[in-house]
Amino acid sequence: MLDTRVKRSKLPAKSLLRSRLKEGDFLDCFSVASNLSPRRAAEIITDFPAWAMVLVRLRGFLVAPFGLSKTGPDADDMVGIFPVEHDDEIELIAGFNDRHLDFRVSVLSEGGRVSLATWVHRHNLGGRLYLAAILPFHILIARNALARVSHASA
Repeated sequence: MLDTRVKRSKLPAKSLLRSRLKEGDFLDCFSVASNLSPRRAAEIITDFPAWAMVLVRLRGFLVAPFGLSKTGPDADDMVGIFPVEHDDEIELIAGFNDRHLDFRVSVLSEGGRVSLATWVHRHNLGGRLYLAAILPFHILIARNALARVSHASA
């Protein structure tokens, strides 16, 4: 069940994802009332529930024949399965580049709200098809993740 406190929102003005945006890129953003730090919220967001982990494993199985990364690269600093590229008191950005697309997620905490934004730059037809296939699941997972952030804040 989706938490109605999770709202579709605009990318916060302070987000470093703004510098990546180019015409044709995918961007979505959801937010929820919370005072959690970006790191703590990102830890909750990437602690996928069992049903989401089934989808992640299925994705890994399905993309393996195409040579796409199953989990992403290893890094010294990770949240869940994602390497962290930026982390400060306002925003955490994690993600990686792959053959078919580049993606980053931003978890930004400001003014009593936590925003979860996803940016995707598709490289080719495979990236377009992949994003189209996972988009309904992405939205469900993102909204559920922010509902869990909201519950952790209560």
